[in-house]
Amino acid sequence: MKKLLQTVMIVDDMAVNLSLIASILSDYYQVKVAKSGASALSLINQDPPDIILLDIVMPDMDGYDVCIELKSQLLTHAIPIIFVTTKNSIQDTRHGLTLGAVDFINKPINPALTLARVQTHLELKQLKEWSEQNQKHAVTHDNIANIVSAEELEFINQTFLSNPE
Repeated sequence: MKKLLQTVMIVDDMAVNLSLIASILSDYYQVKVAKSGASALSLINQDPPDIILLDIVMPDMDGYDVCIELKSQLLTHAIPIIFVTTKNSIQDTRHGLTLGAVDFINKPINPALTLARVQTHLELKQLKEWSEQNQKHAVTHDNIANIVSAEELEFINQTFLSNPE
């Protein structure tokens, strides 16, 4: 399987972590990297990725602050964020999920688990987008009433919407 159209942004201040995670995902996704929270925000606002893998412990702007900023913007609030971190206490996990993260990946990185979690959350994102699109186009009684005559609406009600006895 070669590159898909989906884009993964990896944010970590450690080059070794960026390289490792990119090597796990690059056969399946377009991978972009950022070495700081500020550079990540700039890149993400220019070209939002489909998912973000975000380190928590970074200098200047930590992953929690990046997450808060992304979740506060209309352009980026729906992008799934997975924290990739050594912080694995229940309190850290609860805090990250409360801020809007969808999952956690603990360091040291497990390649199979990392790939599986990225795939799962991208699939969930696609299903959510598909569902929202279908809801926009759902045919409702009010929609029909606006485009058909009263006689046609009565026929539709009697033929298709009434309970058979």
